[in-house]
Amino acid sequence: MKKIEANKQLIAACGLYCGACRKYLTEQCPGCHLNEKTSWCKIRTCAKGCGFHTCAECDRDVTDCRIFSNPIGNVLGLLFGSDRPACINYIRERGEQAFADEMTLRKCHAIKKQ
Repeated sequence: MKKIEANKQLIAACGLYCGACRKYLTEQCPGCHLNEKTSWCKIRTCAKGCGFHTCAECDRDVTDCRIFSNPIGNVLGLLFGSDRPACINYIRERGEQAFADEMTLRKCHAIKKQ
C-alpha cells in the first residue's frame, strides 16, 4: 500500500485529493487525471477542455456551476460528508500545494462538511 504524500498533481478537477483515496493508495486507481475510466466525469472533461488542472482556476463560483454542482456529485458529497466547494475555495485561497499538504496532514481526500 502506498503512503499518503503531498503531491498537487493528485488533486482531482473537482477538488478531491486522490493522494489520500483508498483506491489510489491500494493501487486500484492511478488518480483522476490519469484514470481514463473517469472520462464519464463532466467536471474532469470541462476542466481539461478549459486547460485547467482544477475548477479553482475557473472564474465561476462552483456553487453556481451546473456542471460542478450536479445532482450525482451532491448526493455523493452528502453520503461521504465531503465539501468539494470548500476544497476548491481552499485551493483558490492558498494554492494547490497547500491543499495537498493539508489533506496529507488530515489524511483525508476532502474537507468534511460542517
